[in-house]
This record gives sequence, structure tokens and C-alpha cells, in this order.
Amino acid sequence: MTFLNLEWYWWLIIVILLAIAILLKIKFIQWWNGRQYDKKKEQHGKWGDEE
Repeated sequence: MTFLNLEWYWWLIIVILLAIAILLKIKFIQWWNGRQYDKKKEQHGKWGDEE
């Protein structure tokens, strides 16, 4: 069985790799947002950065 000239197992591998990439991207975005939050919290109260 082929679809776009690729066997079914290649499509399975592609789908698995895409799922892993999406999960890693979500983890990275959560880590990055937490890092930015910590940086902003750290700067709060310093002279020149008060809002």
C-alpha cells in the first residue's frame, strides 16, 4: 500500500516524528515563558524598571 509514493511505514515514522516535535516545542515554549516570567519578576523593584 502506497500513498504519494511512500509505503505505510514511512508515513507512520513521519507522524511519530511530527508528534515528538510538537511535544518538544510545547515543552520549550512552557520553559521559555517560565524563564521570561522569572526574569521579569527578578527585575521588579529595581530602580529604573519600576512600573
